[in-house]
Amino acid sequence: QLQLVESGGGLVQPGGSLRLSCAPSGFTLDYYVVGWFRQAPGKEREGVSCINIGGDYTNYADSVKGRFTVSRDNAKNTAYLQMDTLKPEDTAVYYCAAGPSCILINMMAYDYWGQGTQVTVSE
Repeated sequence: QLQLVESGGGLVQPGGSLRLSCAPSGFTLDYYVVGWFRQAPGKEREGVSCINIGGDYTNYADSVKGRFTVSRDNAKNTAYLQMDTLKPEDTAVYYCAAGPSCILINMMAYDYWGQGTQVTVSE
């Protein structure tokens, strides 16, 4: 089964940092845009960031600009989301997805999804 696997979530205090990783199972990320999404309890899933195939174009939701950094290492077939200065409102399940276009507002643009990793920001 073709899917993505996220890792790196956990519990962190406000102001802290986490780095999420996203690795594919059964295919290579070389030909796909990677997007990061999150879903907080009781809320709809929202786009956080995406990065193009070459890694030279990125896009961020306004709520995370200046705090989160998306990157990819095609040699390692892995994408990352570095999250700094975390806030309680960043608490959510974070998902990575692979698709043809770096779009944050249309989740249907992504072909493959991971199961998600929990990020909790709390004292």
